[in-house]
Amino acid sequence: MSSQFPPELEARLTRYAAIDSQSDALSPSSPSTEIQLDMMRLLEKELTEIGASDVTLTEYGAVLATIPGNTEGPTVGFLAHVDTAPQFNATGVKPRVIKGYNGGEITFPDNPNLVLSPEEFPYLADKQGHDLITASGTTLLGADDKAGVAIIMTAMRHLLENPEIPHGPIRVAFTPDEEIGRGVDARLPKDLGADFAYTFDGGKVGEIEYETFSADGAQVTVTGVSIHPGFATGKLVNAIHLASKIVEMLPQATMTPETTSGREGFIHATDMVGGSSEMKLTFIIRDFERDGLAAKGALLKQVCVAVAATEPRAKITCEITPQYRNMYYWLEEDMTPVDLARDASRALGIEPVSVPIRGGTDGSRLTEMGVPCPNLFTGMQNIHGPLEWISVQDMAVATDLCLQIAQKAAKG
Repeated sequence: MSSQFPPELEARLTRYAAIDSQSDALSPSSPSTEIQLDMMRLLEKELTEIGASDVTLTEYGAVLATIPGNTEGPTVGFLAHVDTAPQFNATGVKPRVIKGYNGGEITFPDNPNLVLSPEEFPYLADKQGHDLITASGTTLLGADDKAGVAIIMTAMRHLLENPEIPHGPIRVAFTPDEEIGRGVDARLPKDLGADFAYTFDGGKVGEIEYETFSADGAQVTVTGVSIHPGFATGKLVNAIHLASKIVEMLPQATMTPETTSGREGFIHATDMVGGSSEMKLTFIIRDFERDGLAAKGALLKQVCVAVAATEPRAKITCEITPQYRNMYYWLEEDMTPVDLARDASRALGIEPVSVPIRGGTDGSRLTEMGVPCPNLFTGMQNIHGPLEWISVQDMAVATDLCLQIAQKAAKG
């Protein structure tokens, strides 16, 4: 690990994490929230200041830049997303640094009842002596994926200030809306112009991921019959009751996130809003295989049809929208970027580990759209909640990996 990187990584992540950039799945705009552009404009400015070329903020909300090559080689892309997850509060993030972690329980100043314990999270126990970054207890941290942003920015700054390091042309992309499955605009692959790419959006040191969930989103709308409850006899159809039946009829002991693991997929209800006249239910559907994904979508539709049959006066619709597909469908045909990342990891003395991601990245969509793009570790842990944390030293290892990949790509 390069000892020069931790101070810069710490400064960058704490600065980035304090900026609210949460995405919103219910918004039709691109990016889905205006606040993401606050982060994008900062990165546009910082890329220009470090000397990157072709710095552009696109009309679809991504920031692109070039690090010109100083030797021949393929054009390699490095990507991270700026949005934070909608699942938990991300407003008013107060990053804090715990220097030289002592190995014990970590408490939080704004939530005294919250405890981060190495007994519950064994990876934390391995980080004694590291400098850790957490939030204050009432928000997520946003290391997912502002750690990736900090890693790429630090690595690119280092390359630009050290022109003796051999590398081919590099393209950088910071994207919005990854957390809601809309991070890769149809124009991005062409605008990126990379032969292959990597997202820095993974967890434990050593993880090099090339297999992800396939994903669909579903919107169920239940329209009842509204009337004054005092005159409702034989007339009122309560959309809340029907929506509740849909949720209740779906598998509860299986096929939910909390009851599945490994390669098992799920149907996950993420939102339920409305009232007695109309309810909207939002689901995410996940499976590693196309057939499994299609079967889960069909099951959700069957449940909606069954509930609709119990009340003909109601209208129930179920719209399923593709989000991303397992990147392995394409990477298995050419594992060059995966093998390159593994070789770079081993050059740093780290044995790579590849396990299927129970989730997805912008790399899933990019790979499907013709730019092979596996996912690399950052060190982030316990994402999407108040117990989120990351080791600055793990981020430094990821920065070294980024630089190793850039050099090894140029060497062929």
